[in-house]
Amino acid sequence: MLKRLILNTMAIAALAAAQVSLAAELKIGFVDQERITRESAPADRASKQLEKEFAPRAQEMQRREAQIKTMQGQLEKDALTMSESDRRAKEQELGRLSLDFQRMQREYREDLNLRRNQELGALFERANRVIKQIAEAEKYDVILQEAVYRNPRIDITDRVLKALSEGK
Repeated sequence: MLKRLILNTMAIAALAAAQVSLAAELKIGFVDQERITRESAPADRASKQLEKEFAPRAQEMQRREAQIKTMQGQLEKDALTMSESDRRAKEQELGRLSLDFQRMQREYREDLNLRRNQELGALFERANRVIKQIAEAEKYDVILQEAVYRNPRIDITDRVLKALSEGK
């Protein structure tokens, strides 16, 4: 009985030692995708490019919104003194302008989201190439991009951000 207990204890100790040895050989890294999206130089450039690209449309929408508000205010102010047919015509015009504005907003959001997704796709493609280069150069076994918990010592996001800003 004692001999069996000693053998079991030795077997458990050997397994534990093998686990520690295996864990010591495994090199794991982690990359925070949200930080790449927020803090990387290419993401910043893409964001500025999108702002520049969509600025004329945003300004046009602001102009139309101001026009609608002005027309609405004028209609409310003059409604009592206007003839019924003039009031109805102004209301119809206001309704048409509002529908056009809503359509314009929807198209703007759709186009902006499409372009943003294109830019993010290119960013992630580039980031994945950089991550692969780091993994191969530093002999990582696994690099994760999503985790419930990660120890800060395995986080290589700063190195990826640096490599992206250097244009690698």
